[in-house]
Amino acid sequence: MGSCLKLILLLFIGLSFEVIAAPGSNEKFDHFSTAFPLSGAHKQVDCDGCHNQGIFKGTPVKCAACHSSGGRIRASSKPGNHLSTGGVCDDCHVVSSWYVVTRVDHGVVRGKCSSCHNGTQASGKHITHIQSNSLCQDCHTTRSWTPVTRVDHLSVLGSCASCHNGSVATGKSARHVSSGNTCDDCHSTSAWVPARFDHNSASSACSSCHNGIQATGKHTAHIQTSNLCEDCHTTRGWSPVTRVDHLSVLGSCGSCHNGSTASGKPVTHIASTNVCDDCHVTSRWATDVVDHNAVLGSCSSCHNGLTAAGKPSNHVVTSVQCDFCHSSNAWLPASFDHGSASGSCSTCHNGVQATGKDAGHFITAQQCDTCHNTRAWLPSSFRHLSANYPGDHAGNPPCSACHRTNSETVSWSSTAYQPDCAGCHAGDYEPGPHKKSGDIKYTVGELRNCSGSCHIEGRQRTSEHRVNQSEF
Repeated sequence: MGSCLKLILLLFIGLSFEVIAAPGSNEKFDHFSTAFPLSGAHKQVDCDGCHNQGIFKGTPVKCAACHSSGGRIRASSKPGNHLSTGGVCDDCHVVSSWYVVTRVDHGVVRGKCSSCHNGTQASGKHITHIQSNSLCQDCHTTRSWTPVTRVDHLSVLGSCASCHNGSVATGKSARHVSSGNTCDDCHSTSAWVPARFDHNSASSACSSCHNGIQATGKHTAHIQTSNLCEDCHTTRGWSPVTRVDHLSVLGSCGSCHNGSTASGKPVTHIASTNVCDDCHVTSRWATDVVDHNAVLGSCSSCHNGLTAAGKPSNHVVTSVQCDFCHSSNAWLPASFDHGSASGSCSTCHNGVQATGKDAGHFITAQQCDTCHNTRAWLPSSFRHLSANYPGDHAGNPPCSACHRTNSETVSWSSTAYQPDCAGCHAGDYEPGPHKKSGDIKYTVGELRNCSGSCHIEGRQRTSEHRVNQSEF
């Protein structure tokens, strides 16, 4: 089958050539019959140019057998400046002319591209070619100069803009951000995007780019504000936000601090109808003031030691709410309703929780309210309830007149006569006025109870001396 096709092909080719007459003869020879039809420049060659010394048999048919300096047939061969290649002539040339090169099989070419593509032997870099020390094959293929398959930017000489100027190669688009950067400040050589951006070289405000068209702008959930991007954000990333200029935020605190856009009230927040700025400042959450008028619930619902400061361990024992004694301005000073206190006075008035006895106080085991009232420490009052107490003296002597050791124990000057008047007043007794009979006088022992009876022998009088009288 293959032989038949070859025969048909040779017949077809042969029909297209005329029968050649050997130069200098009157005979015509059908060269087609030799399986080497003459065509192109071969038609102009004399017979003996190929058939040396009239020898026809064994004439070579391969180009290189004739077109070589050492061949049997002397025909034009590769010049010294021919590119180095392992191909045969008809890989690239046609029989009509050496100078008509139909194709070049780059697969058999030896050496670098530039050994031919030097502007002399073959087209080289044109004057508008980018400055580069790359080899042709680094960017181009053997099929065509364009399109360029890749550019080895590492071998390109000069700045990006020397090529990416909109003429030689793609430049900045009309909507590119206004910037003094060079391409490689933001872009890589593999692709235009994604790009990193050197904001330091930006020549206008953030919003000139970050407007939702050229670059990401404020999203729909962004807080309402008249701030510029750089007031809150950094050039490293949108988040975390470094600060918020609350003076430029539009709307109430709660429009952002709702737990979604920004942190809101935690579950442990006190129940309150306040808005954030009633208690908090924009620099921190820590409270500077609490508007207690807007707080819901009792004092202890917050002042429980967890949510807010509660009663310290040394607080007076009471079941009343904080505002019964304290104000919302400060814990101290406090007003105390003693009617709601549980326990004795000394459980609080012990010098630790509340004012206690001072160093010069009367030594007693009695509770405070024995002498004092809940309105004030002074004036104080004490009622002697002992059966031995003779009654209140008219001269209103101080306690220390009887309680000389400043304690509940009475220091009797004449202990033999206690608890009668003579126990203290034995030294005041004058026997002269106290006649018993004749010249006989009563002794102090006989009249030891001054406030009782004075005796005259055989008769008793009952109203001589009284403690509430100024003199005996």
